Amino acid sequence: MPASYAYLGPEGTFTEVALRTLPETATRELVPYVSVQSALDAVRTGEAEAAFVPIENSVEGGITTTLDELVAGQPLMIYREVLLSITFALLVRPGTKLSDIKTVTAHPAAQPQVRNWIRRHLPDVAWESAASNADGARLVQEGRYDAAFAGEFAAARYGLEVLEADIHDAENAQTRFVLVGRPARPAAPTGADKTSIVLWQRDDHPGGLRDLLGEFATRGVNLMLLQSRPTGAGIGNYCFCIDAEGHISDRRVADALMGLKRTCLQVRYLGSYPRAEVEPTDVGTPRPGTSDEAFVAAADWVARCQDGRF
Repeated sequence: MPASYAYLGPEGTFTEVALRTLPETATRELVPYVSVQSALDAVRTGEAEAAFVPIENSVEGGITTTLDELVAGQPLMIYREVLLSITFALLVRPGTKLSDIKTVTAHPAAQPQVRNWIRRHLPDVAWESAASNADGARLVQEGRYDAAFAGEFAAARYGLEVLEADIHDAENAQTRFVLVGRPARPAAPTGADKTSIVLWQRDDHPGGLRDLLGEFATRGVNLMLLQSRPTGAGIGNYCFCIDAEGHISDRRVADALMGLKRTCLQVRYLGSYPRAEVEPTDVGTPRPGTSDEAFVAAADWVARCQDGRF
């Protein structure tokens, strides 16, 4: 039996479409799960080799369900990311007209991407959230709701019609998906990589976040995502989810992580992996003084000073 990849289902989700762009899926069994949590739990229990889930979109930012699942519980690690352009279709049962629609459904992350369209075309409609966009299509098929926002490709799978296509409030909207597995040695750096971590402050003090960000800034490490998430320990208690440019094997990134490990209550490493749709030639050279060669030269200088050879 081939190894399996879990993904946010059911069949016909944007997640499935993005997952099938990975070449290795030709040799994997792709198994839909009802939620991000259940897909990631399948990895933690060994039921699946890896899970493929959405983690960020260009309209609303981080997908909180996924971030919270990676923050808590048995550690997991990100190995790959995929970017997918997103546009929605309004799916209905055959014969349904726009004036017939009183209820619509989709994944909560879809609502911010179509809310202006709804305001213009369906101002009195009632919105209900679904576990995924494809699950919303399934619920329309069952008669639970009048319409669903989902990928146009889901219509045939659930016996629905596309009433309206190419729906989006923001041009060029994209969602980022990640392939998550159990912790292991990260893949070798490609020159166009990203490192993801979660930080917990040791204590709350003025300038605390500035101190954390300073560990990156002084080493020339650019941040691509910074999002706070509540820890559950009470109002005002937060951890920080961060994506940084570079690979843990880069001296500037490793040095920043060591600085954070010294000063933070806890640091959770979520992986270093290739950036989607970015080639090494697209990545600029490190700022002066932040290349691996600069770190080696600085360490050699300190060693010579210690030996009296300066």
